Amino acid sequence: MNIILFGPPGAGKGTQAQHIVKNYKYFQISTGDLLRNEIKKKTTLGEDIEKIISKGEFVSDSVVNILLKNAIKNLKFKDKIIFDGYPRNLLQVENLKKNLIEFKQNIGAIIFLNVTSDIIEKRIMGRVTCERCNMTLNKYLNPKEIESHPCGRGFLKKRKDDGSEIAIYRYDTYMEKTKPVLDFYSNGPDFHEIDGSLEIQVIKGKIEQILKV
Repeated sequence: MNIILFGPPGAGKGTQAQHIVKNYKYFQISTGDLLRNEIKKKTTLGEDIEKIISKGEFVSDSVVNILLKNAIKNLKFKDKIIFDGYPRNLLQVENLKKNLIEFKQNIGAIIFLNVTSDIIEKRIMGRVTCERCNMTLNKYLNPKEIESHPCGRGFLKKRKDDGSEIAIYRYDTYMEKTKPVLDFYSNGPDFHEIDGSLEIQVIKGKIEQILKV
């Protein structure tokens, strides 16, 4: 079964997705990673995406849908995908449903990591990403891991969109735009809400229970 993993920017979706990938042999499909990869390619589309993200805004549905469809149609991902932060609105819900039908796949669990804006701000302000191995760490939440990071501290960089004001704006925008999607999915038996402020290991345990059902 495929999984949809929800939560505002900084809720810990990436960390939990990595755990599922490692322990359940899933493939993480993150719109953020897809967008950043397009930026790294330095295409015209990538340059446009970078301008939008740097302002704390979201790219258009048409761009996101193109990138997602290219990933979904990869047969080696069939029914083993974690949709990390997608869909974000009802139009994307319909697009996802259409693509899943086209490529004969389905959704088995929808997980929402619910976190307050105060916690999100602290997480995002301390977040750094390793340019070498792509691991995400936090100088406030896991300083010891930063000190002992095998790639060295020189590879740890902050993302351009990780400013305080932008972080709060992104949180508010996400919650406002995603509420209809959460309302839509919350009526179904496969929807699960988890307190995202809990310890990482506790959240992992709750997700494992969901996936074992």
